Formats: sequence, structure tokens, C-alpha cells
Amino acid sequence: MRPKEMTKAEEQVMQILWKLEKCVVNDILTHFPDPKPAYTTVSTIVRILEKKGFVSHKAYGNTHEYFPLISKEKYKNDYFKGFLKGYFSNSFTDLVSFFSKNDEIDIQEMEIIMKILKDEIKQKKGKSNG
Repeated sequence: MRPKEMTKAEEQVMQILWKLEKCVVNDILTHFPDPKPAYTTVSTIVRILEKKGFVSHKAYGNTHEYFPLISKEKYKNDYFKGFLKGYFSNSFTDLVSFFSKNDEIDIQEMEIIMKILKDEIKQKKGKSNG
């Protein structure tokens, strides 16, 4: 089953919630750049995120304090797995090939990626031999 995904607006609100950890709608609004969305818009997005299972709240009278139910790391991992499966047939090789042929990546970035991969290979080989 593919994990639930967020719209761009929902992700924008979640980025703020992950940063603040718990807050009311007005706190979220203050973190938006100008022009800020309407209070009702942000409130609606938060309630949608709650229905999707990303957010919950504690009620203090008429005030609701919202907090994430999923960590940014967990969402990023689930989202990437779905992206990899949906666009690259679950193949990291296809993903790397796509990016290596992309003119947006310069040689310096490719060298950094190669170093990261080489270091990871050394580390994994060391674990399997030790």
C-alpha cells in the first residue's frame, strides 16, 4: 500500500509543524511568508492533515494545539520509497542514471555523491567482514 501523500499546501503547513513541534493555527500563520494565507485556509489544511493521520491535537477549551503524528524523517522515507517505486521501478540504478544524465548536476556534485557512495561501500564491507 502506498503511503498517504500531502499536497504542496499541506507540506508547507507540516514543515512548520515539524519545526514548532506543537502549536496553534496562529503560530503556523506567523511562520508563513507574506502574503499570508487566511486563518481559515490554514485551519482547514490542519484539519485535513488530521483526517489523513499526519496531525493530532489537544483541546484546551476552544483552543486546539496541534502536533505531528509522523516525523519528518519517516514521511521523507515513505515518500521517497513511493517516488522510487512510481517513477524508477524501485531501481536505485535507474534513479542514479537519471540524475547523472541531468544537466542540472555539475561535476562537483557528482564527485561528492561518488565519495558518499564509496564511503558507504567501505563501511558496509567493513561491517560484513567484521
